[in-house]
Amino acid sequence: MKIVLAPDGPLDARGTLARYHLWGEDPTNQVVGDVFRRVLRFGRRLVPYDVRWSGPVDDTRITVRVPGVDAAVGAAAVVEVRRILGLDHDLVGFYRMTKADPPLASLVEPLYGLRPTLAPAPFEMLVGSITAQQINLSFAFACRARLVRRYGTPVRVGRETVWAFPEAARLATTRLRELRALKYSTRKAEYIRDLARAVVAGTLDLDAVCAAPSPMVIERLTALRGLGRWTADWFLARCLGRGDVCPAGDLAVRKAFDHYYGHGRPLSEKAVRGRACAWGQYQNLAVHYLLAGMRLERPTVGGGT
Repeated sequence: MKIVLAPDGPLDARGTLARYHLWGEDPTNQVVGDVFRRVLRFGRRLVPYDVRWSGPVDDTRITVRVPGVDAAVGAAAVVEVRRILGLDHDLVGFYRMTKADPPLASLVEPLYGLRPTLAPAPFEMLVGSITAQQINLSFAFACRARLVRRYGTPVRVGRETVWAFPEAARLATTRLRELRALKYSTRKAEYIRDLARAVVAGTLDLDAVCAAPSPMVIERLTALRGLGRWTADWFLARCLGRGDVCPAGDLAVRKAFDHYYGHGRPLSEKAVRGRACAWGQYQNLAVHYLLAGMRLERPTVGGGT
């Protein structure tokens, strides 16, 4: 099955997908040349698909190829692809807003068409967030890749292998020493296993969390050991795609605000949140552009999850 998508507004597909290889290997989200590959979980089935793009940034066409002719599977793959490429972000409206904000306006041309990717699955996002806590993103990517290869499911796609992210039931039964062998700290190993067990037991209903208002999402996630406000903010931004979110507790975000708005002085977390509020529903996009702008100047700068 072949499905063609036409984005509403500009799309720099290559730049948007760069986050899947910028800091290291991501076995679940494979980018090779102009092809993106992933495995869709559809019920108990594992369905590999690939995504290709063509045309200029202002007229990009996205082609999704899914094996078979099952319309429901194709529709589910399109939902994932729209999230992964950030196609539902109002980039045109954001660009209009930046005209009144010189630092953001200066980033539109060099980053034109860049969109934040959204995590296709909430459990996958939370495990990745725990992995990335208080370490650099290169080490986080390496740990996550080892986790995926140890507990995920490999699926052959032609001559390539793409890995389905481990299910909660699989990680719920892991031994802490196994996770420690993958270079996770004891605390993070506990957090991941506890999260998986909460999902399996039903004490954490991720579908209900995703549908809840933002304050309730923060409350439910931070009630779990190992999930703080930093994780909750990034979950809102990079999994749920909420526009009015600024992960002001993130060190890289704070540095970006200092650089573009600090006028030579560091800004407090409160000041960062206050400054971001002026962007309203475009806070998520603005933060994404500020972090990407910092990477233009210093390519090793991380930030986000």
